[in-house]
Amino acid sequence: MEFNVADLLERVADTVPDHLALVCSERRLTYAELDTRANRLAHVLAARGVGPGDHIALYLYNSTEYLEGMLAAFKLRAVPINVNYRYVEDELRYLLDDADADAVIFHREFGPRLAAIRPSLPRLLTFIAVDDGSPPVAGDGADDYERALAAASPARDFAPRSADDLYLLYTGGTTGMPKGVMWRHVDLFFGAMGGGGGGGAPIRTPEEIAERCRVARNRCVPICPFMHGTAHWVAFSSLLMGGTVIIPAEHHLDSIAVWRLVAREQANYIVIVGDAFARPLLDALSSPEGRALDLSCLHVVLSGGAILSPSLKRSLVERLPSLMVVDGYGASETGGQGQSVVVAGGEVPPAPRFRVGGDSQVLGPDLRPVGVGVVGRLARRGHIPLGYYKDEAKTAATFPVVDGVRWAVPGDHAVVETDGSITLLGRGSASITTGGEKVYPEEVESVLKDHAGVLDALVVGMPDVHWGERVVAIVQPRAGESPALDALQQHTRARLAGYKVPREVVLVDAIKRSPAGKPDYRWAKEAASSVATPEPGTVEA
Repeated sequence: MEFNVADLLERVADTVPDHLALVCSERRLTYAELDTRANRLAHVLAARGVGPGDHIALYLYNSTEYLEGMLAAFKLRAVPINVNYRYVEDELRYLLDDADADAVIFHREFGPRLAAIRPSLPRLLTFIAVDDGSPPVAGDGADDYERALAAASPARDFAPRSADDLYLLYTGGTTGMPKGVMWRHVDLFFGAMGGGGGGGAPIRTPEEIAERCRVARNRCVPICPFMHGTAHWVAFSSLLMGGTVIIPAEHHLDSIAVWRLVAREQANYIVIVGDAFARPLLDALSSPEGRALDLSCLHVVLSGGAILSPSLKRSLVERLPSLMVVDGYGASETGGQGQSVVVAGGEVPPAPRFRVGGDSQVLGPDLRPVGVGVVGRLARRGHIPLGYYKDEAKTAATFPVVDGVRWAVPGDHAVVETDGSITLLGRGSASITTGGEKVYPEEVESVLKDHAGVLDALVVGMPDVHWGERVVAIVQPRAGESPALDALQQHTRARLAGYKVPREVVLVDAIKRSPAGKPDYRWAKEAASSVATPEPGTVEA
């Protein structure tokens, strides 16, 4: 047995076959049923020529089929590819071509978009459609998912697998076109999926996974999309511990429906992405139905991929006093690196401060660890990816080797505190240089979102003849509010140095973020430039 995700999950299924593995709408699958369905799907794919090293695109909403598709790929030593279901045709064509997709499993809703680009993807030969009530595209040649599974063998008769088998995670493309990050299974398991530890010590041998999964402690609701890594990692971390993954049936964030699901299924753990998810969830708790729901089962809210603002953390633990709110820090290129925890009655740090493991260090320009108080780039060694798919130049830049040690250095800047924790400043590529000083947008955004009149905010740098760049805040006000520049400046100046204070504020109806809640800084720059004024002030888009 290897540190291979399929091997490990098969051992869990054999150990606790009757444990509940997946819940989505009316479907409830035990581990034995999940394993059998994944076996059948793997045979369906194999019969259509998909084998070791081939790439299987998952063009799906959150569903049991998504996780079955990942597991079936792993069983075949094939590679699942995450597809952003918001992509338009050109973006989708780029991704499927760059990823060398050989097969695609898709919800029928997306059939017309696939049909439009199919002629330009000669490698993509296998199409399997999940029925969602949408009409099929005539002549698309797609097999029906459930009918194909019903006709396939349930046997687990696959060739031996390896800890070196690949998992490929496409990033969101916030700083350019999406790029695939290549992980070995062993590194993925320990670096991103918890190592079977469930918050404790990782397992030491693959066989030990059987002992860790006998008591199902985790009932997890991943609210973020499976098309992003956070949801993959949390779902498989739960499954590898014998827990239950509870999948919301809605294809958008329906906050009250989420809370009903948590209460009905007695979930103890939910996963979100920053304020874009947390704020509507918190607002729903204030509704009559939200106040009436018994949510005492819920113990952990984990935010991955975007940091929660201090005011929201404070409000969540005040509303649900038994709750632990966890900001998880990591990246597609590093896996999970650290956590920041807030509980009722505890301190709520004004800045994003994290406890990180020994494999994480803040490195200077010479790629050597820096001292306390020095700004550098946060890096990780140990169980990290192999690099970017088909991009040796980016691999060399992001995964440098220093004194024989490979590091993952994706570009987030941080500073080491005296107690050994690190304060995260933000992605260097998004930083603003004003008057020779560097400003990190996330730091200013966190303070702005603590203002009573601000619902959401992004911060960008705009060209300025005096300062090089000036700090501009794109602000979505709360209902009925219209915060003025001087009020926001006064609020910000009380917490940050003067050069970080916004010189201009643009009020918008809504902040644009990705489906996973991540900021769209390109949109923010466009919003700022479209209403740019000669003199600093407050303007409305």
